[in-house]
Amino acid sequence: MCGIVGYIGHREAFPIVIKGLKRLEYRGYDSAGVMLFDGTDLKIAKTKGKVSDLELKSSEITINGTIGMGHTRWATHGVPNDVNSHPHVSNSGDLVIIHNGIIENYEPLKKELIKRGYIFKSDTDTEVLINLIEDVQKKDKLKLGKAVQVALNQVVGAYAVCVFDKKNPDEIIVARLGSPLAIGVGENEYFIASDASPFIEYTSNAIYLEDEEMAIVRLHKPLKIRKIKDDSLVDPYIQELQMNLEQIEKGGYDHFMLKEIYEQPNAIKDTYRGRLHANSGIIQMSGIEDNLEKFLHADRIIVIACGTSWHAGLVAEYILEEFTRIPVEVEYASEFRYRNPIISSKDVVIAISQSGETADTLAAIKLAKEKGAFVFGVCNVVGSSISRETHAGAYTHAGPEIGVASTKAFTTQITVLTMIALRLAKAKGTLSNPDYFRYLQELELIPDKVSEALKATNEIAKQIASIYKDAPNCLYLGRGYNFPVALEGALKLKEISYIHAEGYPAAEMKHGPIALIDEKMPVVVIAPKQTHYDKVVSNIQEIKSRSGKIIAVVTKGDTQVKELADHVIEIPETSDALSPLLTTIPLQLLSYHIAVLRGCNVDQPRNLAKSVTVE
Repeated sequence: MCGIVGYIGHREAFPIVIKGLKRLEYRGYDSAGVMLFDGTDLKIAKTKGKVSDLELKSSEITINGTIGMGHTRWATHGVPNDVNSHPHVSNSGDLVIIHNGIIENYEPLKKELIKRGYIFKSDTDTEVLINLIEDVQKKDKLKLGKAVQVALNQVVGAYAVCVFDKKNPDEIIVARLGSPLAIGVGENEYFIASDASPFIEYTSNAIYLEDEEMAIVRLHKPLKIRKIKDDSLVDPYIQELQMNLEQIEKGGYDHFMLKEIYEQPNAIKDTYRGRLHANSGIIQMSGIEDNLEKFLHADRIIVIACGTSWHAGLVAEYILEEFTRIPVEVEYASEFRYRNPIISSKDVVIAISQSGETADTLAAIKLAKEKGAFVFGVCNVVGSSISRETHAGAYTHAGPEIGVASTKAFTTQITVLTMIALRLAKAKGTLSNPDYFRYLQELELIPDKVSEALKATNEIAKQIASIYKDAPNCLYLGRGYNFPVALEGALKLKEISYIHAEGYPAAEMKHGPIALIDEKMPVVVIAPKQTHYDKVVSNIQEIKSRSGKIIAVVTKGDTQVKELADHVIEIPETSDALSPLLTTIPLQLLSYHIAVLRGCNVDQPRNLAKSVTVE
């Protein structure tokens, strides 16, 4: 959840750390802090608020120094305030730590340290950890790296940490378990960060620490990586970064979210490029080809995910069952991991995550593997934990998604899952050849249709937003493939505008939600011309008879719904199965414009973080 940046080298550290924190602020923005070492003393500034507030606060300290660490926080233990902000300093004042994660057994550790005379200023688990490291270091007269290793073997939880000792100022100790950490390798310099975005203009070489690994990052010395449990050496594996600076800048858009909404045509095209050959009737995905028999002989497919990725999994349930006739279950990863699920070696588990670092999904993957299931990952970030933890997988190639509310992650995940369904259907013979070729050709046309939808719906969405921006509640209704889109539309509105919204299957409206409908209730109905169209029209009539305000998403040229709805947003025509790739576009834009008109922070909505790396 939190963002970590560190630097040790020959450059001034402060600008590198601050710029890096700004790029990582999507991971948390409750508070921020920085530590610099000027060759003699530690200089620390930290504050409640955003990185911009930290820049102002930093004017109170000397910002010179070629060693530095910074942190942007999503609060877990302790309310967001100056004291609970990172970095945290040990009682002696010599050791400094920044930390992403949760130390679950911090309370008994804290009580024991208090008995030994330690004093705590904050409410955080992180301050407990740095004093535990100091206690181990002093008691056993250990070097910092060994003290960190011994201390981490005593803690329960998740962490990515950077630890610095001013008495030995030519090194930073880093370690991870459950929270991501990357090390950029430059010429006589090292960069440390939660992901590679803070250092992409300085180096294209990165090392991603695995779980239960720690590294001693020293000036003018080779990097050493060790296993935390047994101290064994690990050969560093340097990867070449696949992102560039332009991808993580706004590119002239007011917000990252809007930029990412408009990137969807290219993102979808990049996702199927090299995989989808419509004219030849071929879908080529190595992760599927290499494991085709496991899919074809699966008793069932279990999809595990959280949030928007869970909604993409629900769309996949409809598509996979329709195309392949394999039973599919979609599970919240956070529930799946705790309910002792029935899993066998004949199950295939598909784990979906934009970041590839979602803590609940990672834990569910490990559980599924222990039970003997084959686990296939779908994620966006190359080198992420899920891509390394799963047996096989497929990247979405959406490019960096900085806005906290996922947009292009959703459509590219659906694209990957649709290609998987089509490839399996071809192998099983559960789709006729004409239908198979038709779907390939329609999928190839989707980027152009998304572009058309963006051009046609943006201004209309803005106008509708101006009417309903102050509505306290909103309902989203959809049927079949578009029921998950209703859930996703409601989630987007909740996330960034703070308006209460709920998504329902349209037919379920009369089983409860219809009691909420009156002349003040906007109801968004997803009603493209598809199999259940007449049923949805009936649902719209039920809303109309109760004076509800109807915002309808319809297929271009629709006349029947247009007569009933208060507002109509048209999208291009496509097949039922691919319609979620289009119907979600106006809902993304509607949520965006409502949030802007309400003065909300679109890219950094309150209480949220992009990558949920803690429970």
